[in-house]
Amino acid sequence: MITFIPTPIGNPQDITIRAMKLFEKAELFLCEDTRHTKRLLRLLEERFDMMYPDAEFYSFNEHNGEERLEQFGTVLDEKEVVYVSDAGMPVISDPGQILVEYCQLHDIRYDVLPGSSAVTTAYAASGLKEGKFLFYAFLPHRGKERAAALSEVMNNGYNTILYESPHRLEKLLNEIETLDENRELFLAKEISKKYQTYYRGTVKELNLQLKESTIRGEWVVVVKAKKTTQKSLGFDEIFAMDLPPKIKAKLLSSLSEKSVKEWYSELIK
Repeated sequence: MITFIPTPIGNPQDITIRAMKLFEKAELFLCEDTRHTKRLLRLLEERFDMMYPDAEFYSFNEHNGEERLEQFGTVLDEKEVVYVSDAGMPVISDPGQILVEYCQLHDIRYDVLPGSSAVTTAYAASGLKEGKFLFYAFLPHRGKERAAALSEVMNNGYNTILYESPHRLEKLLNEIETLDENRELFLAKEISKKYQTYYRGTVKELNLQLKESTIRGEWVVVVKAKKTTQKSLGFDEIFAMDLPPKIKAKLLSSLSEKSVKEWYSELIK
């Protein structure tokens, strides 16, 4: 059986008793980075008297995931296997997704433990009222793909959560300020670590505030949704409009997978 175990996103005391018990009896570890995982296990051994596991350790990432499945696919249901990311909830913005899919396709038993997640922690800390939000993880680094993704973030109508590295945070804030200097943001720096800091304000205010600071650590950025009074049309409303069939067909096609021609044929029947 394979168990996906979340690890602390900062403070090691956030590890659970259940996670440590599973670590102790694991026979095989698949890790985003084996060195990082071994350091965590040694720390848990020293501070919380966890027994260091007698196990094999192998990396499992976006570059070698398929190769590892060929290597270990036949033993995943026979051994006590653990999958961990470097920090936080595995599979979320993480190569473990292909491992979950493999288990589903091959009827291999698996479990996912609840635990630390920078996404939900940051959103809870943001104080934003809406229960709905979108998670975009890391935006593309450059070019048209980044511009398109950021435009979607700014205009999708939902509070949206991003991950950002310290050396690109300034770039992201400048890009958002160019699009909408009054857009409200919530920033969480180094969640659960010694220098954890929260910031909330307009992007213009935060850009000025952070220019006086050295930007270090990992960041979570929550972009508040832009309020809009624009109303979206539904199918029933379009059908009820007193419009020529060709115009109706164009409107209906924009809301569906059907072509203008297909809708026009239906409307004139």
